[in-house]
Amino acid sequence: MVTDAQVRRLKRLSKTEQNQELAAAKAGMDPKTARKYLRSGQLPSEARVDRTWRTRPDPFTEVWEEVRQLVNANPGLEAKTLFEALQREHPGRFADGQLRTLQRRLKHWRCHGGTRAGGVFRSEACAGTIGAVRLHAYE
Repeated sequence: MVTDAQVRRLKRLSKTEQNQELAAAKAGMDPKTARKYLRSGQLPSEARVDRTWRTRPDPFTEVWEEVRQLVNANPGLEAKTLFEALQREHPGRFADGQLRTLQRRLKHWRCHGGTRAGGVFRSEACAGTIGAVRLHAYE
């Protein structure tokens, strides 16, 4: 995998070296890859496309309403506590490795206005989003 630093170095070297192959070798990449980046004018991080699809079905879709009700009743609940409750209520259905999936889903849901709001608010920026703000209610 080619890094942004390698492509920057390639662009710098392509101006001073005798040919593209030599510049590519000094930058640590294949000449064909070097030609691709020199033609496109983009860095690898700019050319990368984020994945928008799920690779697996969400294991919490059937119990999500139950989770939402628990969090709305007590907004301070952590995902680990909720996960342990789900494991007790649905024995054998959720493996220990699915805790992180629930943590991510709860974080995303809370970040996009999932918890009920009332009272005085403080705001917190949501990770992975630009300009999104999460409101926290003080009970």
